[in-house]
Amino acid sequence: MSFFEIISEIIAVTTGIREAKRLRKQCGRGRWRKLKGFAEVRLEDGSIHVADLRWYEAHGIGRKEFKIKKFFGTADE
Repeated sequence: MSFFEIISEIIAVTTGIREAKRLRKQCGRGRWRKLKGFAEVRLEDGSIHVADLRWYEAHGIGRKEFKIKKFFGTADE
């Protein structure tokens, strides 16, 4: 269930991963990476914010388990 929608392009950076075994079991085999980036997101209440995002990604499987780590204010600031 998603509580936000990404409305701009994500600028991403790769970081280390400790969850590879769990991700392979839940989502399938792949070269799992933990990524972090920044994007504009629209929350359920309709407000738009710039957010620090984290997620897992594997080639052929896609992006999984997005979460917002931190907000940097509204997008119109």
